[in-house]
Amino acid sequence: MSDQQVSDPSSNSQSDPARAGFGEFVALMALIMCLVALSIDAMLPALDQMGVALNVAAANDIQLVISVVFLGVATGQLIYGPLADAKGRKPTVYLGFALFILGTLFSLFAQDLQTMLVGRFLQGLGAAGPRIVTVAIVRDQYKGKEMARVMSLIMTIFILCPVVAPLLGQGVLLVAGWREIFGLLLALALIAVVWFGLRQHETLPQERRIPISAKRVLANIKEVIGQRAALSYMIALGFVFGAFIGFLSSIQQVLQGLYDLGAMFPVYFAVLAISIGTASYTNSRLVMWFGMRSLALTATLFITAFSLLALPLFYVLGGVPPLWLWMAYLLLTLFCVGLLFGNLNAMSMEPFGHIAGMASAIVGAVSTFIAVSMGTVVGQLFDGTVLPIVGGFALLGGLALFAIWRACQGCEKPVTV
Repeated sequence: MSDQQVSDPSSNSQSDPARAGFGEFVALMALIMCLVALSIDAMLPALDQMGVALNVAAANDIQLVISVVFLGVATGQLIYGPLADAKGRKPTVYLGFALFILGTLFSLFAQDLQTMLVGRFLQGLGAAGPRIVTVAIVRDQYKGKEMARVMSLIMTIFILCPVVAPLLGQGVLLVAGWREIFGLLLALALIAVVWFGLRQHETLPQERRIPISAKRVLANIKEVIGQRAALSYMIALGFVFGAFIGFLSSIQQVLQGLYDLGAMFPVYFAVLAISIGTASYTNSRLVMWFGMRSLALTATLFITAFSLLALPLFYVLGGVPPLWLWMAYLLLTLFCVGLLFGNLNAMSMEPFGHIAGMASAIVGAVSTFIAVSMGTVVGQLFDGTVLPIVGGFALLGGLALFAIWRACQGCEKPVTV
C-alpha cells in the first residue's frame, strides 16, 4: 500500500469494497472510543443495587467501581502507545478488546467487591488500548482538514456518550438487573471487535514500525517530565480531573440518595453532561479570541472562587441545598471543567510535536494517576451532604490554579485574567 492510498480518504472504500467507507469508519471509531464512557456512565444508576448484591459494608466503597476503571485506563496508556508503533494497530486493538472482554466477564459474574474491582480494572486497562489506537488509525489514514473533520465527527459522538449512557443503564434496570448492563457491554464489545476485524485494515505497514526500546521510552519520559511548564499543566489537569472524578464517584449517591430522584437520575445527569459538551464546543471559538492560557486561568479561578463562596452557603443550608441551586452550581462549575480539559491537554502537549504519541500517553497517564488518587479521596469523604464535592472543587481547583500560574511564569507574553 502506498502512502497516497493511506492518506486519501476517498480511495480507501472505492479501491477495496471490504474496507469501511467514510461514514462506517467514523461510526466504528466512535463506538470503540465510547467503550470507556459506556463502562463508567452506564453503571451509575445501578450502584445501589450492586452494593447490596455484592454485600458492600461501607456505602462509599461502591464508588470504587467507578474510580478503578480510570486507574486501568491510566496504566494502559503507557502500554498501548509504544506497542501500537511496534506491533501494528490491529494486534494492539485486539489485545485491548481481549482484556476488556475478560474484565467484563469478571464483573458480570462477580459475587464480591474484590472480584468486581479486578474486573473493572481490566475493563479500563483493555478499553484504553482501542481508545488510544483509534487516534493513531485516524492519523494514519487522514491528513490536514480531512483528519480534523473525522476527529470532530468522532468526538461529537463521543461527547454524547455521557448523555446517553446513564439513560441506557437505567433502561436496562427497568426490565432486568445490573448484571445485564455488563451483558450489554459484552455484546457491544463483541460487535465492535468483529466489526473492526472484518472492515478495518492495518494502517501501519511493517516498514514504518518502531521497535520497543526501554531506552527510548525512558528518554521520552525524561523529556516530558523535564519540561517545567508542561509538567505544571499536566499536574493542573490531574487536579481538575480529580475533582471531576470525586463528583462522578458520588453524584449517584447525591441525586438518588439526597434528592430522591430515582429513575430520573439519568435525565439530570444528562443535563450536566450536556454542560461539559457545550463547553467543549464553545472553547473552540473562545480560544481563538482569548488564548488557551487566559481561558485556563479564568476557568480555574472561577471554579475555585465559586466553590469557596458556595461552601459556606451550602453549609448553612444543612449541606443539602435546594435542587435548583445545586444543579445551577454544577452546571456552571462543569462548564468550566469542560473548558479546562481541552486547553490543559493542549498546553501539556505543546512542546512535544516530535514525540506526540508517547507524550500523549505520558500526559494522560500522569494526570490520570493524580486524578484517581485525589478523586477517590473526595468520593470517600461523602457524608450525606454535597459539601465534599464542593470542597473538592474548591481545594483541587485552587491547587490547579497555582500550578497553571506557575507554568505561566515562563510564558513569553504576560497572561491577563
